[in-house]
Amino acid sequence: MHFPFSTLMVQGTTSDAGKSTVVAALCRLLARQGVRVVPFKPQNMALNSAVTCDGGEIGRAQALQAIAAGVAPHTDMNPVLLKPSSDTGAQVIIHGKARTEMNARDYQQYKPVAREAVLESYKRLQSQYEVVMVEGAGSPAEINLRERDIANMGFAEMVDCPVILVADIDRGGVFAHLVGTLDCLSESERKRTIGFVINRFRGDMSLLEPGLKWLEEKTGKPVLAVLPHLHGLFLDAEDAVASVQTAQGAFRVVVPRLPRISNHTDFDALRAHPDVDLQFVEQGQEIPGADLIVLPGSKNTRNDLEWLLSQGWREAIARHLRYGGKVIGVCGGFQMLGNTVLDPMGVEGAVGESQALGLLDMVTELTSDKRLEQVSGGCAFADAPVSGYEIHMGVSSGEALSRPAFYIDGRPEGAISEDDQVLGTYLHGLFDTPQACNALLAWAGLNAQNAVDPNHLRDESLNRIADAAQPLLDALIHLA
Repeated sequence: MHFPFSTLMVQGTTSDAGKSTVVAALCRLLARQGVRVVPFKPQNMALNSAVTCDGGEIGRAQALQAIAAGVAPHTDMNPVLLKPSSDTGAQVIIHGKARTEMNARDYQQYKPVAREAVLESYKRLQSQYEVVMVEGAGSPAEINLRERDIANMGFAEMVDCPVILVADIDRGGVFAHLVGTLDCLSESERKRTIGFVINRFRGDMSLLEPGLKWLEEKTGKPVLAVLPHLHGLFLDAEDAVASVQTAQGAFRVVVPRLPRISNHTDFDALRAHPDVDLQFVEQGQEIPGADLIVLPGSKNTRNDLEWLLSQGWREAIARHLRYGGKVIGVCGGFQMLGNTVLDPMGVEGAVGESQALGLLDMVTELTSDKRLEQVSGGCAFADAPVSGYEIHMGVSSGEALSRPAFYIDGRPEGAISEDDQVLGTYLHGLFDTPQACNALLAWAGLNAQNAVDPNHLRDESLNRIADAAQPLLDALIHLA
């Protein structure tokens, strides 16, 4: 099959319009036809990241798109990643490695450096693959961010590639989104916009058709496809915590929704587990009773620890443990389980230290070095393999580590308390291995009768979105 574009960019009228999903679907469709396709996102802002084959980190969505394309995730697929550590600042990651912390104003001045990184990665991918499928970020209609833009039309203009514009009809106002976005673009940007995709449609198509006709007459641009609203997809979220629960079992797992929660995709396997009722607890919500409490990863451990204490979680966890419940801490959540979290260099903010929950006898010192590694091994508390990735800044030490939770590549990792009620680990993705997931649930008190294979569910979902996007691929081929 001949695809007419060597580079195609998918932009959206809003965040979460479906850009990531459309790129993943097109990558899977092209890969099925034997086309060497690769995903690319010039600049991403997200707290969900993945460790790549070359030892860096990229946005989780680009790792998913790489799987869809049948290639190993690589740092060139997302050369600039911004991980917010506060409302105004973020860690700046270039080619997979953390460079610095910056506020938004300083980053605008840093853009020429980021731009060079973007172009370097793009040129490398372009030389290795037949098609580069590019995802934009947010919306191209952000007038205040147009100067030095490398994420949307600024990139498209630099490399002179066509753009398709995606809008989410499920939100409402889809025609205003599309027409308004076009109106905010320059003449050259409007010209390179070759058509629209309306995403997440459900209902009677005949009722939508008059609107589609009006849109095409108004803009002179074709509606390339109307994609359906698909339920029950198992796809890694780029950032937002999914609000829909896909499983309602009897075993309740409760997770605090930290302000700077990171890699919440750790819990996707539990969300899909038929024996598990997974609940995220938001700020101000009553903390429900649970069989298992899991403290998630955090991009700002000390600030999220302060939030956790202010929301009454110390008392809730103590009560939970008195009644025989179990607690797991992952990465930043593991650090919170110790006695103290030290930040002598101001890695995550102000220099200082925070008293933690005191459930594991250990101290964590935050450091500027970030550990990025894909790992595998086995559980120390059960005969079960485990695999995942480490992505953290900080070193933990203390007596608690003499009772490891896992053995990773032959070394002890994590900790289990003497009373066997508290487990901590730096290992992300620990629930993704079915045997490890059920071993952890058994440790927490559930003798699971079912097993969930996230890789199988993910692949099924990629095939579903690809099948649904076939009309879009056909339209793109005929358009050229």
